[in-house]
Amino acid sequence: MKRILVSACLAGLPVRYDGSAKTLASMLQTWCDEGRLVVVCPEVAAGFGTPRRPAEIQLRRNGRDVLDGTARICDNAGADVTALFIEGARHALQQALAHDCRYALLADGSPSCGSSFIHDGTFSRVAHEAVGVTAALLERHGIRVFAPDGIDELAASINVDG
Repeated sequence: MKRILVSACLAGLPVRYDGSAKTLASMLQTWCDEGRLVVVCPEVAAGFGTPRRPAEIQLRRNGRDVLDGTARICDNAGADVTALFIEGARHALQQALAHDCRYALLADGSPSCGSSFIHDGTFSRVAHEAVGVTAALLERHGIRVFAPDGIDELAASINVDG
């Protein structure tokens, strides 16, 4: 059985920066019942509290740039929180590898989990097509990352792969 790393907020846990969840009910309950889900919040695992200050990757960069050391993540007070985001991504990768996850379903918009878009670093709610740090690290290790709007594609992949 193929396991799925899933953002804790999508699984209904109130771990987002504002203390909320982004619960996806559809296939998640089925996958939970099958024992497929490995639930993780990279930010909480790195030591961030809930709620916490919003953070964004600066200068319209992306998670790959952060991993390569050419971009940083700051919170809305200007504090550089890059190291914690990288630590959280490494924790998520460790969990994915430990549980043989071939897929990840990550919340979009986050500097950690964004898998199709993140915010541009201006804290003005402007998004751009890019991935967060955790999504980038998982992809680098061969784990297919899906956004919530790609859940049907993820389901189809699981059905093909078992």
